[in-house]
Amino acid sequence: MAELNYHGTGRRKTSVARVWLRAGEGKILVNDRPVEEYFPREAWKSHALEPLQLTQTLDKYDVSIDVKGGGLTGQAGAVRHGIARALLHLGDSVKKPLKSAGLLRRDPRMVERKKYGKRKARRGQQFSKR
Repeated sequence: MAELNYHGTGRRKTSVARVWLRAGEGKILVNDRPVEEYFPREAWKSHALEPLQLTQTLDKYDVSIDVKGGGLTGQAGAVRHGIARALLHLGDSVKKPLKSAGLLRRDPRMVERKKYGKRKARRGQQFSKR
């Protein structure tokens, strides 16, 4: 029998994560490194693995993740979104908790572009009256 693979793509800021779920004992690799090594802060790791913890599937699937772009915070958000989308292939039993927790929605917040004549997106030059 062929081994089942579930795929999901997650995005956050400028990061893109491609996630594959495979039946296993809970090994999680991010860019061919263990998740504890790739996300050194506990906040990043717990944020990224939230869909697996919510659906109690943390030790049922091996997760392979390829993530690119942005910083570690954006990458953790992209991994979270990708894992949630991959878990949807398991059936309707996981869809309701993921949707009610807001894990299936892509976070639309992006950095605002810099405008000409400004120092940053909105910050202008300092004004001196005298």
